[in-house]
Amino acid sequence: MTANSANCTGKACSCATSGGWSGWDPKIQQKVLDAIELTRNNDRLVLNVAFNYGGRDEIVCAIQKIIRDGIPAEDVTDELVNKYLFTAGVPDPDLIIRTSGELRVSNFLIWQAAYSEWYITPTYWPDFDKEEYRHALEAFAHRDRRYGKVSSGELQESNA
Repeated sequence: MTANSANCTGKACSCATSGGWSGWDPKIQQKVLDAIELTRNNDRLVLNVAFNYGGRDEIVCAIQKIIRDGIPAEDVTDELVNKYLFTAGVPDPDLIIRTSGELRVSNFLIWQAAYSEWYITPTYWPDFDKEEYRHALEAFAHRDRRYGKVSSGELQESNA
């Protein structure tokens, strides 16, 4: 992450992590925290590395914190839950790239991926290179981002 944070510094990329810190070597924790601090003001792209992360665990931890904070059930909203997630303050992903051809979510960003676009590639992670990344971005550029709404074409067809 140290090398990546150096690459991110002048490129408007910020570093973030999702997941728990338990089991991390304190030296590695400090390097990660340094990278996050070094890039915290960059706002074009977020390099979010998931360590000890599970989407269900994240939601359970958020609910536990909400309850501990004494927040009444009727005050719980999407926005409030977002503030209690491991990814608080990090935008939801626009694009999730799933390598190795797997067609499952695998407990990854369950809450945040609600309106994300997915790019599935048979390429394994170690072989995922700039060319494959370019293919993912090209596919994403052709998507119709509707955020849960129907497209105007679908709406016209249903009214016909």
